[in-house]
Amino acid sequence: MLSKLGEFIDKDAIRDIVFIVISGVALVASFFNISIFGLNAAWISIVLCGIPIIKEAIIGLVTSFDIKADVLVSIALVASVIIGEIFAAGEVAFIMQIGALLEELTVAKARAGIEKLVHLTPRTARKIENGSETIIQAEEVKVGDILRVLPGETIPVDGIIKSGHTSINQAVMTGESLPVDKEAGDEVSSGTVNQFGTFDMTATKQEKDSSIQRMIRLVQSADAGKAKIVGIADRWATWIVVIALSAAILTWLFTGQIIRSVTILVVFCPCALVLATPTAIMAAIGNATKHGFLVREGDALERLSSISAVTFDKTGTLTYGKPEVVAVKSFSNKFSDDDIFSLCASAETRSEHPLGKAILNGYKGEKREIEDFEMLPGRGVKAVIEQKEVLAGNIELIDENGVNFSNDDLECVKEFINKGCTVVYIAVNKTKAGFIALSDTVRENSKNTISDIKDLGIKTVLLTGDHKSAAENIAGIVGVDQVKADCLPEDKIKCIDSLMNEGKKVCMVGDGINDAPALKKAYVGIAMGGVGSDIAVDAADIALVNDDIKELPHLFRLAKRMMVTIKCNLTFSMTLNFIAIVLAITGILNPVVGALVHNAGSVIVIINSALLLKWRKK
Repeated sequence: MLSKLGEFIDKDAIRDIVFIVISGVALVASFFNISIFGLNAAWISIVLCGIPIIKEAIIGLVTSFDIKADVLVSIALVASVIIGEIFAAGEVAFIMQIGALLEELTVAKARAGIEKLVHLTPRTARKIENGSETIIQAEEVKVGDILRVLPGETIPVDGIIKSGHTSINQAVMTGESLPVDKEAGDEVSSGTVNQFGTFDMTATKQEKDSSIQRMIRLVQSADAGKAKIVGIADRWATWIVVIALSAAILTWLFTGQIIRSVTILVVFCPCALVLATPTAIMAAIGNATKHGFLVREGDALERLSSISAVTFDKTGTLTYGKPEVVAVKSFSNKFSDDDIFSLCASAETRSEHPLGKAILNGYKGEKREIEDFEMLPGRGVKAVIEQKEVLAGNIELIDENGVNFSNDDLECVKEFINKGCTVVYIAVNKTKAGFIALSDTVRENSKNTISDIKDLGIKTVLLTGDHKSAAENIAGIVGVDQVKADCLPEDKIKCIDSLMNEGKKVCMVGDGINDAPALKKAYVGIAMGGVGSDIAVDAADIALVNDDIKELPHLFRLAKRMMVTIKCNLTFSMTLNFIAIVLAITGILNPVVGALVHNAGSVIVIINSALLLKWRKK
């Protein structure tokens, strides 16, 4: 927890905390008329907390005529000092510095995972020329060059496979949980990982135009286009300054008593107004943390309160992102369903393919002894078990070995394919035996979560790089309103843009590297922090630490409740200020009592905000 807090506290914040503590002690001493070196102890608060405020106000006015709340505070400070109300000046400086610190802790600096994306970019490529292999820099690759990619290597540029069979991990681009089998004529993208077979490819793009570089540019442009919310006190600052100064000058002119004018400036200092927003946000962040959310951007909850659409990635977000066996079917009288499962699991014992591992994990019986094993990249595996040759793989493997599945068999298989399943065909001694269907499994809370979100009047959309059949199957189970399948990172951004053009404020929930641009582009980005990549988390405003999406509806309700609290705080603080002004004009309040009254208002605002810490709708 301390390491997470360290992300928000820098050296300047630590200095401010020290100054605030010292100033608080000095104000207590001043209240009891304790002097330091013959001076009112409140001078310590004025120097440590007040001078930085005055400095910022002067810089803002001189450089860009930027009128913020600190302008009025500075005027009140100077006026209080001039008429000898040192305690009032120190008290105002102290409260304002607390408000500034809370804002500093609340509004975190924008984070981008661009540097981590850059690390995914391959540095070198294996160029094949005149039969010899040369290692060159990736940026030196030209369109038309022949490149060789070995197992485990990252593909350097976009291209088309010229020869060889393999399986490619495309999670970086599509978010698909399973490797995709590739052969001659298939396209491959830079940044994706070659898992098993060696292949030669023809480069179709240069490194600067490749898929991974395009994703980096998408993240950069999406982040630059996201507006940052300005504090409400600063938004209203110009009017506050004009009203306060006008009231103070008119009071001085009509009464001739400068102390009343100074009192007006003191009570109109927007302490409670400045505290209204950050205290509520900090309390809401504390509440969110207890429910598994790490709020990385201070204004994220403020933005989240107004969203009208949520886009979800599928794999790893609404699903667990891990394939599981959902069906085992025998097509032979010689083998039962359990025999098929046993033979396939035994054959996959030495496989490193995720599908093979999923089958192995799913089978709980005794494994059979393997007499021989061969990995067939882009196809499957071949093993000899109990003197039987067992083939387990895709339909291309079955066809290449002359194994015939009847039309009825294929129709049975098609039912599972239409549900988005991946099918492993099994043959024994070149004769059909059966198949095993695997599918990504839906998180147990996904359906209820989507239902609760829709009850809030928020539209739900599924954005996934998976195929249409898999996407629609999952969408039907969980009940989302709209589905967009076969999405690359730029397609997800286009969909979010389209929703924004309809006037919707979009929240994106995702977990993979391929989701980073969409997480940045969305009005609010929420990343699955447990299973998600570091790059996705860095691109998001909020990270879901424990991956339990059932708390998402609470987060949306909490954001709305936070805004209600902020509006109540603002209304109360402004009402109190105007009442205090009337009392100051009539001479009932002096600067010291005025400072105490409006600081009492600040305390009430803080207490009201603190109620958010344990809030949860029953």
